[in-house]
Amino acid sequence: MAKTNFKLELTKEEKARIRAARLRIADLARLGIAEMAGLLNVPNTTAKEIAALIAFQAVPSIGVKFAQDLISIGYHSLADLKHKDGPTLINELEAHCGYWIDPCVEDQCRLVVHYANNGDESKNWWDFTAERKAYRAEYGYPASRPTKPWFELYGYNKG
Repeated sequence: MAKTNFKLELTKEEKARIRAARLRIADLARLGIAEMAGLLNVPNTTAKEIAALIAFQAVPSIGVKFAQDLISIGYHSLADLKHKDGPTLINELEAHCGYWIDPCVEDQCRLVVHYANNGDESKNWWDFTAERKAYRAEYGYPASRPTKPWFELYGYNKG
């Protein structure tokens, strides 16, 4: 069963509109883009992002930050991810951010693609760690990968 405890940042007015319609925030998951836009009085683009946040967080062990990351690189539905793969997604995200991303995020990329293709709710991101490690041992990273790792940006010493 899909998660209904997703995180959204809604305004007081948007929450009031949901209550006035006798709905709960969790009910947004079953609305179409236009219906959600009308209910919340937001542009379709905003409703599309809200719908994407809900859909991506429905994947087991995927949180709001990774859902936002997927949106930041142009994905707005699980259908958008059906013909992708984990390495491509992490490469796109690292190029967008301009730094290496923690390897566990690649595991999340692999999970979300797997989920988009199979609807398999039995897997979590850590179930893809061995697959990622084997892939990277064989293929490495692209030459175009940013040179700065995430931990240097946040003052962590990974040494």
